[in-house]
Amino acid sequence: MNIVVLDGYTLNPGDLSWALFEALGQVTVYDKTEPALVAQRAQEADVVLTNKTPLNEATIAALPRLRYIGVLATGYNVVDIAAAAEKGITVTNIPDYSTMAVAQLVFAYMLEHCHHVRQHSDSVRGGQWSRSEHFMFANYPLIELAGKKIGIVGFGQIGQQVARIALAFGMKVLVNSRTEKWVAGLEDVQFVSLQELLSASDYITLHCPLTEQTAKMINNETIGCMKPTAFLINTARGGHIAEDELAAALNEGRIAGAAVDVLSVEPPTAGNPLIGARNCLITPHIGWATFEARQRLMAIAANNLAQYKAGHPINRVIG
Repeated sequence: MNIVVLDGYTLNPGDLSWALFEALGQVTVYDKTEPALVAQRAQEADVVLTNKTPLNEATIAALPRLRYIGVLATGYNVVDIAAAAEKGITVTNIPDYSTMAVAQLVFAYMLEHCHHVRQHSDSVRGGQWSRSEHFMFANYPLIELAGKKIGIVGFGQIGQQVARIALAFGMKVLVNSRTEKWVAGLEDVQFVSLQELLSASDYITLHCPLTEQTAKMINNETIGCMKPTAFLINTARGGHIAEDELAAALNEGRIAGAAVDVLSVEPPTAGNPLIGARNCLITPHIGWATFEARQRLMAIAANNLAQYKAGHPINRVIG
């Protein structure tokens, strides 16, 4: 079995091993592959593994040996599913590998908003505490999460884990989801309409898929429903936010702040309005990428391929 990894660097920049795949066949790993080079590099591949490198209809048609596409992520929009199905190619993805990591990042943002740890540490290093007449000082308001309301949009595995952590902090949890789900241990969450969630929540965090209905769901109208003290978090998809409208709201002080791990275009283009917006934290799509989450992803991807090879494919998108 000839296995070609098109963009292995993001998953494995050198701190993991490809040994699980090497036990299944001959492995060639490319750190990154431009779309124009995919057909050339994968010409002899039985198996192609990709994270963000697209496999469109023309590319799939140009790969005569290809029988299996393993997407090294949960979302599989980089693959032309119809073209793969027509050729009888099995496509798999990786579910639920980053739940803990993404939920952890949500609270990293929230705790930074509550305590401004880095800014206070920098002020101490700059000598402000040494010059102070008092035993303490605070350059920013300090906030407790206990008793605050968190609004979770989307209630899949990540949304549920965020709810668990929020309850442990003593927060009140509001949820908006296409369907109400009973989850053991989360009986205290309250399902509400999106408008009620936006208007009542102190923290709003997005964990829903990007669809026609959720595209640019954060816009002038929905921001207008939020408290001026609200803090918005997006670790889901950049397309959920009308970025120019959120930036304007932040710069005008209509909401207290925002934190995003995803943007509409990644890497961001010059002039993205959120970069430099007031009270906006931006991280470079790192929510999924803890060592443990990447290790988990690698193990699931290898098991997907092993099960396919044994004739029992799992985590199939098609095939």
